[in-house]
Amino acid sequence: MAEPPPPLSGPARLSYSLGHFLNDLCASMWFTYLLVYFHAVLGYSTTHAGALLLVGQVADGVCTPLVGCESDRSAGCGRYGRRKSWHLVGTVCVLLSFPFIFNPCLGCTEATPQWAALIYFIPFIVIFQFGWAATQISHLSLIPELVTTDHEKVELTAFRYAFTVAANITVYGVAWLLLHFQLGHSGPTEQLGKPDIHVFRNLALIVVAVGAVFSLLFHLGTKERRHPQARLLEPEEHTPLLQKGHKNPPRPLLLWKHWLQEPAFYQVAMLYMATRLIVNLSQTYIAMYLTNSLMLPKKFIATIPLVMYISGFLSSFLMKPINRWIGRNLTYFMGLLIILAFASWVALDSRLGAEVYGAAVLLGAGSATILVTSLSMTADLIGSNTHSGAFVYGAMSFTDKVANGVAVMAIQNLHPCPTQLCCAGCVEFYHWVMVVVTGGVAVVATVCLCCIMVWPIRVRFHDVSVLPLAGAVPGEAGSTEERSRSSTVN
Repeated sequence: MAEPPPPLSGPARLSYSLGHFLNDLCASMWFTYLLVYFHAVLGYSTTHAGALLLVGQVADGVCTPLVGCESDRSAGCGRYGRRKSWHLVGTVCVLLSFPFIFNPCLGCTEATPQWAALIYFIPFIVIFQFGWAATQISHLSLIPELVTTDHEKVELTAFRYAFTVAANITVYGVAWLLLHFQLGHSGPTEQLGKPDIHVFRNLALIVVAVGAVFSLLFHLGTKERRHPQARLLEPEEHTPLLQKGHKNPPRPLLLWKHWLQEPAFYQVAMLYMATRLIVNLSQTYIAMYLTNSLMLPKKFIATIPLVMYISGFLSSFLMKPINRWIGRNLTYFMGLLIILAFASWVALDSRLGAEVYGAAVLLGAGSATILVTSLSMTADLIGSNTHSGAFVYGAMSFTDKVANGVAVMAIQNLHPCPTQLCCAGCVEFYHWVMVVVTGGVAVVATVCLCCIMVWPIRVRFHDVSVLPLAGAVPGEAGSTEERSRSSTVN
C-alpha cells in the first residue's frame, strides 16, 4: 500500500498560491471597473456595457467545462504536466488580450457607431475569457492532486484566496494612486469621464506586467507529476471473464458523464453559483453604488473595495481553525449571516457616510468566508477522483459565469436611464441593487446550504470498469484513493 505523501512545504504552498495572481488581478478589474469604464468613461449606454460583460461571461462559461474536459484527458506538453500546460496556454492568452479591453478602440472616432466599437472589443474579450478559464481550471484542479486531507485542502484554498485578496488590494491600491495623482488634460475632477481613460489603460498595463512575474514564479516553483491517462478496459480474446488473485478489486474511476448522474454534483454547483453571484455582483456594482447612490467622489471606487479586500484577506487566515472547530456547513452559514448583516445595513440606511467603511468590512469578511468554504466543498466533492477534477471545477464555473452574465444584463436592462450617465432614478436603483445581490442571493444560498445539511455531499459508485492507469499491471491495481495519493507531488 502506497504511503500518503508528506504535507506540502511552505515554499511549495507559496509557489502554488502565486499561480492565480494574474487571473485575480484581471478579474478584479473586469468585475469592478468594466461597467464603470465603458459607461462612465467611454460613454457607452448601460445596455451596451452590460452586453460586453455578458459576452465575456458566456464565453468564459462555455470555455470552462470544455477546458476542464480537455485538461483531464490530455497528458501534458513535453515535460510539463497536464495542468501546468493548460495554465501556460491560458496565461499567454490573458497577457496578449487583456490590455486591449481597457484601451479605447483603435481606429475609432467620435462618429464611429457604438455597435461597431463593440464588435472591435468582442474578439479580445473572448480570447481573454478563454485564457482566464484555462488558467483558473488548471490551477483549481491542482488542489486535490497536491494535497489529500480535508484540512490541507482548506489550508491550500485559504492560501489561494489570500493571494486573490492580495491581488484585489494591489489593483485598488494602484487605482487609488492613479486617480489621486492623475495628470488629465483638464486636471483632476470629482466625477469620472474621458480624462480618466489613461488611468484605466495604465492600470491594465501594470496588472499585466505584475501578473506575468507571478505566473513565472508559479511555473518555476510548482512541480506536477505527470499522470497516465485513464481509459476504459477493452476486453481481448484471452482476457479471463473472472479475474483471479484480486482481494480488493479496483474502485471505478468517475468520468465526466458519471458526475452528471451524481445528486451531490448539482448540490455543490448550486451553492457555488449562489456564492459567486454574491461575490461577483457586489464587486461589479459597488462602484456604481458609491458614485451614483451615495454621491461619493471617484476615489472611493478604489478605497472602499480596498477596505473590503483587506477585511477578506484577514478573514481568510481564520478559515482553517474555524472549519476545524465548527465544520464546513456552519462556517459557510456564519459567512451568510455576515452578508445578511451588510444587506440589512444598506437597506435601512440609504445615506451612508463614514459608516460605509464598516459596511465594507462586513461585505469583505462575509465574501471571503463563503468563497473559501464553497471551494473547499468542491474539493471535498472531488475527493480522490482527481482524474476528472478539472471537469467538476469547469462545470461549477460554467454555472456561475452564465448566471453572473445573465444577472448583469437583466440589471442593466432595468436601469431607469440607460442612455445617461445618471438620473434621479438611478440613485435608488443602485441602492436596491446592492441589497438584492447580497441579501437576496444570500437567502437562496441558505436554501442550498440546508439541502446539503439534510443530504450531505456523497459520491455514489458506478458500475464502470476502467483501468486506473493506462498500462498498469493488473496485480498492482488498488483503490483510487491510493493511486491518487501515489501520484501527488511530494
